[in-house]
Amino acid sequence: MSVIHRLSDLLVNQIAAGEVVERPASVLKEVLENAVDAGAHAIEVQLEQGGVRRIRVADDGCGIDRDDLALALERHATSKIATLDDLEQVGTMGFRGEALAAIAAVARTSITSRATGASHAWRIDGGDRSLAPAALNQGTVVDVADLYYNTPARRKFLKTEGTEYAHCDDMFRRVALARPDVGMQLSHNGRVVHRLPPGTPAARIGALMGDDFLQHAREVSAEGGLLRLTGFASLPAYSRASRDAQFFFVNGRFVRDKLLTHAVREAYTDILHGSRHPAYVLFLELDPAGVDVNVHPAKIEVRFRESRAVHQFVYHALKRVLAESGAGRVDTQAAAPSAPGTGFGGAANTLRYASAERPADAASTGHSAGHDSTRPWSSSAPPAMPRQGQLAMDSASRAYLDFAASARAPTTGTASAGMPPPPASQSLPDDSDGAPPLGFALAQLHGVYILAQNRAGLVLVDMHAAHERILYEKLKTVLDGRPSVQRLLIPAVFSVGAKDMAAAEECSEVLAAMGFDVGAAGPQELAVRSVPALLANAPVAELMRNLLEELREFPASDVVTARRNELLATMACHGAVRANRQLSIPEMNALLRDMEATERADQCNHGRPTWTQLTMGDLDRFFMRGQ
Repeated sequence: MSVIHRLSDLLVNQIAAGEVVERPASVLKEVLENAVDAGAHAIEVQLEQGGVRRIRVADDGCGIDRDDLALALERHATSKIATLDDLEQVGTMGFRGEALAAIAAVARTSITSRATGASHAWRIDGGDRSLAPAALNQGTVVDVADLYYNTPARRKFLKTEGTEYAHCDDMFRRVALARPDVGMQLSHNGRVVHRLPPGTPAARIGALMGDDFLQHAREVSAEGGLLRLTGFASLPAYSRASRDAQFFFVNGRFVRDKLLTHAVREAYTDILHGSRHPAYVLFLELDPAGVDVNVHPAKIEVRFRESRAVHQFVYHALKRVLAESGAGRVDTQAAAPSAPGTGFGGAANTLRYASAERPADAASTGHSAGHDSTRPWSSSAPPAMPRQGQLAMDSASRAYLDFAASARAPTTGTASAGMPPPPASQSLPDDSDGAPPLGFALAQLHGVYILAQNRAGLVLVDMHAAHERILYEKLKTVLDGRPSVQRLLIPAVFSVGAKDMAAAEECSEVLAAMGFDVGAAGPQELAVRSVPALLANAPVAELMRNLLEELREFPASDVVTARRNELLATMACHGAVRANRQLSIPEMNALLRDMEATERADQCNHGRPTWTQLTMGDLDRFFMRGQ
């Protein structure tokens, strides 16, 4: 074994650079964070050849004193912490004091800085540490050129210019999203890519994520004790195939934390398909003493002292926001004609979502399961309305439903035509007067979509997707208690294979807890004698085969807990009204009222939208009225 010896300072810094300086984006991250910590109000970034040739960051922060410039390039030299107490409640982005030293060890680096109150600026060379007077109005300029010029083996691992620039652009976006109060500009090879003036978080998010994201997202604002969560989370319709639009910040620091990622994913469980990923920009604020940021060289991972409390807070805050139905508050301004143009707008363009939590009993509001075998909703009486604290119908609205029920004509073909609009004396009242947000049904299109009129304009509803969500939420609520059971006058008998027979016998208790009475009717036959009352009209044989297929893949104990909601989603899908099913006007109105009273009614169990709004302005633009 060789004799133990001390490594040279240059080699030590180059080893540290292997942890801190992975690629040009790593350099940009460290320098940008230093600029933010310096109190900069404006930051300008210039890149050449994806940052490999040059990274230049100029800020108007407090600057560095002449006597401190040499120390700034030394390892473990920092102005941000001095004691262990400082380390345990770090409030700055950087704190280790290794970044500039590591960068200077693998690139041609210079720092020009003018401290507040200094007569002029000073420039230091990262190679020979020489100091010289320089010209600079204010702040600091860090110039990093020829990355890995002295370590060619590391340079071979860099990707193409386009790839490295993409990583730098992503890093710039992270810092820009974290600090919307700081004006920032990014240019690449002499071309300005981003010019971001200081402004509100929503304006900065719209500039970097696109207005389309804001239109398809809900604002998050929740507080609990010392925790505060703000930002925007996308609706399932805006889901992505990758995680490239996920930004989570803890006390202004971008992190990729498994605990937080899991909490967000769990909040989207009931409304997002498993292969899709949500988009979000979320900011978690808490006491700096409650989070340890000193667990990763690149400071991208953190550790919470009360991890379970943080997980539950994020999970429940997001779940409440995503559970709110967009039908709960239609933007009343959407009814006003817009400027001339063309094209339709989606639901997110014309809706404003409330951030208040819906009452806990909202999911269970609606009709009982005892409807007959020919209609999914009873038309013998006006549909049940949301309970106290939710939307209610005024006398004019009820009069219209009574009028619709009495004047209903037989439906033929593929549309429920023959129902006149409300009389002039019973026109839709203002939202402030209690008009249902989704309005009243006009017709059924090709047995698939419901057309309704509300104050804003036209509402289109996918009846199967909407009913599927309503059934799913009701099944979850019912299963928490003792489910209502519908005895079948004639048991449903169907043939199954040996595996399904075994699964039915093994999981009989699980099925009974869900409201199914299943037993053998022969060597390869099963008989279903009762079903949950909510699924009285479901195709029993098809539903049972699908349930048994899922049950036989997992032990019964696992199904009752982890797999429960998946089974309920399968039951709801088979129990929902199918396409080409003709509905009467009262039945369609009953569905609209149930949607307004159901959490997460904007998406079906697979993450597809259940309804959309076309305002009068959208229609006027499409038909070029007023042009």
